[in-house]
Amino acid sequence: MQDYFVILITVAAFFLFVIVVAMMRRYKRCPSDRILVVYGKIGKGSDRESRSSKCIHGGAAFIWPIIHSYAFLDLTPISIEINLTNALSKQNIRVDVPSRFTVGISTEPNVMNNAAERLLGLSQDLISNLAKDIIFGQLRLVVATMEIEEINSNRDLFLAAVSSNVEAELKKIGLKLINVNVTDINDESGYIEALGKEAAAKAINDAKKSVAEKNRDGEIGQAMAHREQRVQVASADATAVEGENLAKVTIANSDADRREREAEANRRAVAAEKVTDAQALQEAYAAEKLAEQVRAERDKATQVANIVVPAEIDKQKVEIDAEAIAEQKRRIAKGEADAIYVKMAAEGKGIYEILSKQAEGFEKLVKAAGGDAQSAALMMITDKLPELVKTQVEAIKNIKIDKVTVWETGNGKDGKTSTANFMQGLLGSLPPLDDVFKSAGMELPNYLKGTPAEEVATEEAPEVSDETDFDPK
Repeated sequence: MQDYFVILITVAAFFLFVIVVAMMRRYKRCPSDRILVVYGKIGKGSDRESRSSKCIHGGAAFIWPIIHSYAFLDLTPISIEINLTNALSKQNIRVDVPSRFTVGISTEPNVMNNAAERLLGLSQDLISNLAKDIIFGQLRLVVATMEIEEINSNRDLFLAAVSSNVEAELKKIGLKLINVNVTDINDESGYIEALGKEAAAKAINDAKKSVAEKNRDGEIGQAMAHREQRVQVASADATAVEGENLAKVTIANSDADRREREAEANRRAVAAEKVTDAQALQEAYAAEKLAEQVRAERDKATQVANIVVPAEIDKQKVEIDAEAIAEQKRRIAKGEADAIYVKMAAEGKGIYEILSKQAEGFEKLVKAAGGDAQSAALMMITDKLPELVKTQVEAIKNIKIDKVTVWETGNGKDGKTSTANFMQGLLGSLPPLDDVFKSAGMELPNYLKGTPAEEVATEEAPEVSDETDFDPK
């Protein structure tokens, strides 16, 4: 009994050890560079709505067997090169914006759930391609809302707009924008390069102007020093009037120089303004020309859509209707032809059957007559003889005789009275039966003609030769 309890305790301890080991293996810890996604029967969250998964970053969770399963999301940043070309700016100028974006899976609670729902099980390449498509679209959208001067001069504003738009879209799939680096901005029309040349030219001109002003100030100072020297020398050497006149002359000369320089400066300013205005007018005329061309193309497209397309549709409709009517007529004609063909085939088949049966009957009748077709025909006529006689009787049956008066004169011959002769003549008006047969191309037999039996026997008897055959035996 004691051994039994020892074995039982050993088995229980073994099973307890196995269960503990299994529990320890099902307790999963999440590394700092990953997100642990537990999915299965999760339950409800804080908002009392059913959740598809539970995301854990920097912690651990127990994975219940059968009920739960788990997977990891990698937080390694993904560097994506975006070579955006021919993006249309707000000024309708094509711009190239080569840049590099760094993205990664976000660790924010709500965004982690989006990543678990949309990125779990995808490779880094698939996630990169998905993010690249979103970044391309949002970058084009930002470029379309800004002018080239803003994009080129205010990079911070451009990057802020790109980051705001791109990150808002990336959060929908669980990604976070880490960094944006715009390499360079170019345009196919050379507008940005022209802006750079203009800024460089302006800086050079400002420097030249500053140097000229400093030189002018030095010369003026030097002139004033000489003037003061001359005035003081003249004042010392001459009277107050001479010094005063000299001062007036000096002032007049100074005013002349001032006016001359002012005129020169005004001339250069006016020339520069006119050149700038001319360039602005040229660019405006070019833009108006392009707008007129676009408007002409739009009007042409409108006319095509309003006139050519409906006419083409009407033409196709007429053709389709005509084809439908022709097809209907063809089908009706085909149906009528098929009906006529079926009818004629049925009639021909019926006639064929009748003639076939008649031919079979004629063949059997000829066989019954010993192969003599004429005797077979006579048999048929004999079968129809009552009908022929009936037909002869019908010839005078419907004759309406209201009243017949026969005068008996007593001049009868061969014992026949006038009444007998009248009836004989009336019956003689009927066609003889022999003539009826002859009109059909046949000969009435002699025994039906009333020929005496002796003549019939004589006609049917074979001829006997007068020569006597001699048999030597």
